[in-house]
Amino acid sequence: MIQEFRLPDLGEGLPEAELVQWMVAEGDTVTLNQTIAEVETAKAVVELPSPYAGVISKLHAEAGDIVAVGSVLIAFDVEGMDAASPAAPGAADVAAPAAAHVAAPAAAEAPEEKAQPNLVGYGAAPASAGRPQRRARVAAARVSSHSADTAVLEAAPHDVLHTPETIDAPLERPRSTPPVRKLAKDLGIDLALVEPTGETGIITRGDVEAYAERVGARAAKTAPEQAAEPVPTSPAALSGAPRERERRIPIRSVRKHTAEAMVRSAFTAPHVTTFLTVDVTATTELIASLKADRSLEGHRIGILAVAAKAVCLALAQTPELNSRWDEEHGEIVEFDYVNLGIAAATQRGLVVPNIRDAETMTLVELADAIGALAETARSGKTAPAGMMGGTFSITNVGVFGVDAGTPILNPGEAGILALGAVRRQPWEHRGEIALRDVMTLALSFDHRLVDGEQGSRFLAAVGGILREPGRAMLMR
Repeated sequence: MIQEFRLPDLGEGLPEAELVQWMVAEGDTVTLNQTIAEVETAKAVVELPSPYAGVISKLHAEAGDIVAVGSVLIAFDVEGMDAASPAAPGAADVAAPAAAHVAAPAAAEAPEEKAQPNLVGYGAAPASAGRPQRRARVAAARVSSHSADTAVLEAAPHDVLHTPETIDAPLERPRSTPPVRKLAKDLGIDLALVEPTGETGIITRGDVEAYAERVGARAAKTAPEQAAEPVPTSPAALSGAPRERERRIPIRSVRKHTAEAMVRSAFTAPHVTTFLTVDVTATTELIASLKADRSLEGHRIGILAVAAKAVCLALAQTPELNSRWDEEHGEIVEFDYVNLGIAAATQRGLVVPNIRDAETMTLVELADAIGALAETARSGKTAPAGMMGGTFSITNVGVFGVDAGTPILNPGEAGILALGAVRRQPWEHRGEIALRDVMTLALSFDHRLVDGEQGSRFLAAVGGILREPGRAMLMR
């Protein structure tokens, strides 16, 4: 019996994901919950467990493809083998980390389709398919310009009606892979006018080539007397010449999610940034002594860990910085715990996973947690749940040699602290000029939640601990 497995909603409410790599091949025998693929969403790389035990009969996508949620991803031959039940404990154990604390929507099955096992955190595709929206975009493209080529319009799908309803419908970017989008751009083809032939609704290279041939034929019939540029019709000519001196990179996954979050934050919360330059020589000397302590061998305690501890202590004195503006309920939510976000620069883009209940940790525990968090983020294995629920964030721009900046708030948080580079420079010390370790702190905060006084007191408290780490003994 052939069983098809559709790409699930991984608990993030995202419409699509990129297939990073297959861990199996056609003809392979797999066991229940064996990892079959890695997919990349806008938030993380997630491993997909096999919902069946059987033989891989067909892979419906290739590495690099953008797959819509609900589209068939892989097919299994499970004849003579037991399929996974929705309540299989193994399935829950594997799927739960990818979508912890997230309730998945119920599956919306077509009458003729068989239901697939519903792993924990897995949901069905959105009820509304993208094709009607894409057709609305075609209709809008048709009427938006009187200078449009008649042959191009005639070559477009003919099931589009020029009605106000379709023109006013929400628009959706045609779904395709980066190589197909590049081919269309090189040929001067608007993907909104290309009709996908496959069941997934994704435009393929063949769809673009067929459309280019159709446009070329119609252009010859409708305007033979015009000296227009010939449209390439052979597969060799359709490859197009690559542009020189520029590259085009698709905006997707973490980069797309980060951009959307930063725009939303910048235009929602009124940002204020305040700066403080601090002599942190005592802190760097403390760090050096801890590194020399053999009992702490294996624990990487650095300036970021000390700053994280200082932030947790300062937030206890200024709870306004550890709060959230709840627009829907008209309330300010103050947290009695600190889920401390640590901004991590990865090859996939900026992510901000957080350390749960950071205020309960010692300096050594914080250092270990930061190290584990950074390693997981760089490998792209941070689960979506690990980037949710943060209450305050730190970004260490000093590792790039930068002295200061104006960080943008992580959406939903009241404050973010940027740590600048530690510089050895002349500084006033005990009435004299001496070489000291100096760094600049930059605090951005939401002015709806935090007044200038509260932001200044918080920054001064953090700076005071970094200037004299022993002051932490006086705080709780």
